[in-house]
Amino acid sequence: MNLKLQFDAKNIECSSVVCIFDEVNMRFHSNEITDITFSNRHTCVFVFVGDLLMGFGKSISGAVYQAAICVFAVLPSHQGNGVGNPIIDHMIQNCLKCSFILYASPGKEIFYEKKKFRKLKTGLAFFTKIEKMREKDFPGYQLRSITNGSFKI
Repeated sequence: MNLKLQFDAKNIECSSVVCIFDEVNMRFHSNEITDITFSNRHTCVFVFVGDLLMGFGKSISGAVYQAAICVFAVLPSHQGNGVGNPIIDHMIQNCLKCSFILYASPGKEIFYEKKKFRKLKTGLAFFTKIEKMREKDFPGYQLRSITNGSFKI
């Protein structure tokens, strides 16, 4: 398969990105927010076969010691065909001094483990759209509410 990589969001149709998010059950935001997110990043990668967008990724970082993969998605029809590898590889290569963190979609952890990501023993997160995450059955979002004084998470 002949993959074409693009390392910026120029001429990327937001509707194509949103379609992939819909296909992988990861759409949490409006088109406008999705469009903005790729301009607020350290690294972004888009992968095409011909003119068809197959997948994309975005990381944020200070490029010194930590990075986070915030967005990573590949069309289900092309998962397992090597489309995701250059996305992850480029983000890591673009920030070689950094340790990376991410959270994976349910059932996709094995892909990251093959790329030498390891599960953490501890980790905490604060989510503003927790109900949407619960609806999509993302791991960890089914946790009980924690009450700390009058603040309920």
